[in-house]
Amino acid sequence: MAKQDVETTKKVAKKTTKKAAKKTTSRKSSSKAKSAAVTSADGRQLVIVESPTKAKTINKYLGRDFVVMASVGHVRDLPSRAPKGVKQEVPGVDLENDFTPTYEILPQKKKTLTDLKKVAKSASAIWFATDLDREGEAIAWHLAQALGVEPEGAKRVVFNAITKQQIDDAFRQPRPIDVSKVNAQQARRILDRIVGYQVSPLLWKKVAGGLSAGRVQSVAVRLVVEREREIEAFVPDEYWKVSGYFTTDLVERERLMDRWDAFLGTAPDGKPRTIKDRLGWLSEHDSFKAELIEVDGAPADIEDTDHALAVARKVGFKETDVIRTEDPKAKGPAKHRVEVRGRLTGQRLGGDGTGLVYRIDDVQTKRTKTRPSAPFITSTMQQAAANVLGFPLKRAMRVAQSLYEGVDLKGQGQTGLITYMRTDSTFVSPEAIQSARAYVDDVVGDKYIPEKPNFYTTKAKSAQEAHEAIRPTDVRLTPESVRASLTDEQFKLYDLIWKRFVASQMVPAEWDSTSVFVGVYGDSGGAGFSGSDNKGAEAGANGTSGSGGQAGKPGAVFKANGRTLAFDGFYRITGVPKGGDDAILPPLSVSQEVGPLQIEPTQHFTSAPPRYTEASLQKKLEEEGIGRPSTYAAIISTIQDRKYVEPVLPRDRRLRATDLGKVVTDKLVEGFPKIMDVAYTRYMEEELDLIEEERHDWVQMLHDFYGPFRKNLEKAHTEMVHAKAETEPAPHPCPKCGAGTMYRFGRNGRFLSCATYPDCDYAAPIDAEGNPMEPELTNIACPECNSGMTLRSGRFGKFLGCVNYPQCKGILNLDPKKGTIKLPKTPPFLTDLPCPKCDAPLNMRDSKRGFWLSCSKFPKCRGRGTWAPLPDEKKKELEDAWNAHVAANPLPIVKTRDGDVVGEDYVPLMAGQSEDEYAEVS
Repeated sequence: MAKQDVETTKKVAKKTTKKAAKKTTSRKSSSKAKSAAVTSADGRQLVIVESPTKAKTINKYLGRDFVVMASVGHVRDLPSRAPKGVKQEVPGVDLENDFTPTYEILPQKKKTLTDLKKVAKSASAIWFATDLDREGEAIAWHLAQALGVEPEGAKRVVFNAITKQQIDDAFRQPRPIDVSKVNAQQARRILDRIVGYQVSPLLWKKVAGGLSAGRVQSVAVRLVVEREREIEAFVPDEYWKVSGYFTTDLVERERLMDRWDAFLGTAPDGKPRTIKDRLGWLSEHDSFKAELIEVDGAPADIEDTDHALAVARKVGFKETDVIRTEDPKAKGPAKHRVEVRGRLTGQRLGGDGTGLVYRIDDVQTKRTKTRPSAPFITSTMQQAAANVLGFPLKRAMRVAQSLYEGVDLKGQGQTGLITYMRTDSTFVSPEAIQSARAYVDDVVGDKYIPEKPNFYTTKAKSAQEAHEAIRPTDVRLTPESVRASLTDEQFKLYDLIWKRFVASQMVPAEWDSTSVFVGVYGDSGGAGFSGSDNKGAEAGANGTSGSGGQAGKPGAVFKANGRTLAFDGFYRITGVPKGGDDAILPPLSVSQEVGPLQIEPTQHFTSAPPRYTEASLQKKLEEEGIGRPSTYAAIISTIQDRKYVEPVLPRDRRLRATDLGKVVTDKLVEGFPKIMDVAYTRYMEEELDLIEEERHDWVQMLHDFYGPFRKNLEKAHTEMVHAKAETEPAPHPCPKCGAGTMYRFGRNGRFLSCATYPDCDYAAPIDAEGNPMEPELTNIACPECNSGMTLRSGRFGKFLGCVNYPQCKGILNLDPKKGTIKLPKTPPFLTDLPCPKCDAPLNMRDSKRGFWLSCSKFPKCRGRGTWAPLPDEKKKELEDAWNAHVAANPLPIVKTRDGDVVGEDYVPLMAGQSEDEYAEVS
């Protein structure tokens, strides 16, 4: 395309922008067009907020004297590249002159800022109503700078909730922009920029290209890596439990035994009955389960099979079969699995004076209370949303933000439903407490209101009492009353927040907790206890010390625990928690005899530390003082996007460190032990808090950090060994030449390689345990040649590759999180439109939302074109060209090897695996 044609196209696009903006193809575009039409304040007062939704909600309360516009987040930031002709190691930061930052207007915000400036010129006043945290304060400061408003003279308003009262209060009490808060945000931004821009090139040089480091994110990865290594190094210990299942019905005991055996033997799908199933059956049949806690006056600490069998015999068990199996993948004692089967023996059925007697020695009942939890802060809301609703942290914050900014309620218009969602304070305003108490009194009942309001202590040192906990703005807007106006995910989260808040101002729930001690008396045929007259059971479980078999003392003691809800308290709102294994015990009294249905010795092993989930990792970060409410979700999302951390399985909440994450962590710990230290990261967070509190200078803090950091950086560049040069001996022989093998690191992570390389070129990917993996055949047919496809791992994650590679190069990509097949898409079409950033041709692509344009030089250039402002004739020309392009590039139909057509959400199955088996695994 000639240069003149390029300029003409650009001018035409500009001329048609306003015309295109007037066309409304959806409610969303209509809204944008409407807001874009504001070009003058006409003497009214300008209010600037972050989001269009928030602007709409606030405008409802301010009235006609105000114009509310949205900046849509930050309008300025540090440049991604140094200006032409300027040498800067860290773009936008002058390391030689007190870290002076240089900001630039974000390309996508130039029009937004132009519109704001136009309206500001004719405004009688400018109000900055961005969010109340550091990030919001920084946005206000940048807006003031761009609009020529001095921070000291700016009208800054903050509110914890978008309600008429809070907005009225805020506008009656404006304040200047808090420069200390801005300095804290600026210091964090520069700190993160320095680490990112100076450590990332080191990783390119010493590990692999394209990697990145983050000051806080890298420490979060380290936590996951260290947990992974704890799991890898863990060797389980063996222990045994002996459980007794007892009935109070001695007359029907034998019949109940048969029914119990039948119940256990007829489990659905051939799976063992769950604890919940067992407890339910026992409760229905006046029976209960108890655990052996004492034998011959000593705690029943059983460590191996022989000891377990000896103890089980003493309490009435006779083994009939001991099944031993080996688990080659397990470690230590867990390799040797033992299942014991047997029958009851020696129990007394009548008054003949022989065998064992099982008798209630003690029944202890006490009233316990469960107090309501504090209202949500950011971290606890994210954890609850993850654990209860299955929301990833990022999704929880997105939904919470939509509830805060406002939804369109029928009959009320745009309404903010919750208070600000980025907070680490459990403080609640007196008015909100009173409204919750009034609601409980009116709707639930006065017996559910505590005599005095409940107050909760904020754990976070940095919490500000001016910020409130996350709560509903109006407790009378119950979840059910607004359900019709909410999306499904909005309703679920609002329901969680509303119930948590109301419950926080209610009385505790009360439980009757019962402990029952069953003494075992008598003789078991020479293997158990010496004679006893079975009297003196009133000695109780606490009087069983000494040798078994002495008159009046049991030779063994079983203990059963159960509890029943005595008063529901705050559970009236939240519901009683499900999933507990609390038994409901039948009525029992001291000296009452019970009969055994089953004695069950079972082998157990201690467990490795659990893998982190998003929720538990966020909780760990909070406990360690790393990150802040506004950063948790971004931290955990970023480390997954960078492939340092991944789900154990598709659709699995558990996270594990990847080989890449481990190698990068090791290199960073080697080169920057201080930065990668959890305690130091916490210290830096506290330093930023001090800057916000005007107790520390932000420039001095950066100098204190940068001096030692610079020395470590220079040392790492010269002394750090490249990851690819490091090898580790592997226990597997080379199948190609018989020599040994080594673990090496490549662009796709760790792999197995022949120790004689390059003389022998054997190489294989490895699994999580370091064992060589052969590509797994799946049920998908290659769309190119119809042969089979195997599951493989590459630089960008797992994918399916043709079994005939390299003769056939057919591949199908998989979604990294869901494991589903990404169906082939039409390749982009190269247009004659210039990229607005670099003038390279733009690619045309199709999506669910329509056509869009992106630079053909991506990822070197991330420029985007805009489809809407193009002239209709140009659109028609491009659409015709696209249709011809699609016809010339027909998409292959993806099928299974059985010929079934595969959809977008299909998860490939391994050879021999059924749909049901996949569902069980994932």
